[in-house]
Amino acid sequence: MPSKDIVLFRVKSRIAWITLNRPEALNALSKEVLQQLSSMLDKAKTDATVKAVIITGAGDKAFSAGADIKYLNQATPLEVRELAQLAVTVNNKIETLGKVVVAAINGYALGGGLEMAEACMLRVAVRHARLGHPEVRIGAFAGFGGTTRLPRLIGKGRAAEYLLTGNLMSAEEAQQMGLVNRVVAADKLHQEAEALVLEILAQAPVAVSMTWEAIHRGLNLTLEESALLGADYFGLVASTEDFRAGTKSFVEKTSQVFSGK
Repeated sequence: MPSKDIVLFRVKSRIAWITLNRPEALNALSKEVLQQLSSMLDKAKTDATVKAVIITGAGDKAFSAGADIKYLNQATPLEVRELAQLAVTVNNKIETLGKVVVAAINGYALGGGLEMAEACMLRVAVRHARLGHPEVRIGAFAGFGGTTRLPRLIGKGRAAEYLLTGNLMSAEEAQQMGLVNRVVAADKLHQEAEALVLEILAQAPVAVSMTWEAIHRGLNLTLEESALLGADYFGLVASTEDFRAGTKSFVEKTSQVFSGK
């Protein structure tokens, strides 16, 4: 398969669809995949017509089965670290893109693949999806951000169990723990992921952006600092036209379409 095809990019209804396209390798994450994904994220960020991103995998077996194990087996420790650093950079880019990013999990989301999904704002998964961090089972480590984000999403105790045993969870189990937001039929995945994104895009854009930033930044602050950050952002949102128009329409019981200003 030509390298130019390993990550696909298309825009539909203000949404950039980024698809990992190595189905024969369960969409494993190689250095080249991560580099191309990074470029696609930059493209989505700078395109003013793109308001959101949905990341998914090609085929019906895997979102991504994680890092390319064949490569890891042959790589030097320095090369492994460089791959992990690249993955961390890409996942941080996903988390701080400044636009809505949703993972449409179409099958296995394992190791580095799950770490990528964990960096997204929200996750929608098909019923047959299986998720987990099996790295310890091959003598490896969740080094793409899994030890950081999974505890924040499902709690330290539950995260420790999955990270230390390598056990997998079903989509339903992941939803019960808060790792997955919605579980859907396989033939409805794209439709449901798009519907979720459009529901968010129907809200005031600045308020949505600041809400996510407050969540993301607030997790790294004390309770008091996080709450004060929220108060600051509330004041900033009050300076927008959408805030004035939205509160006015609520008082007057009229419908409101936000302008993003």
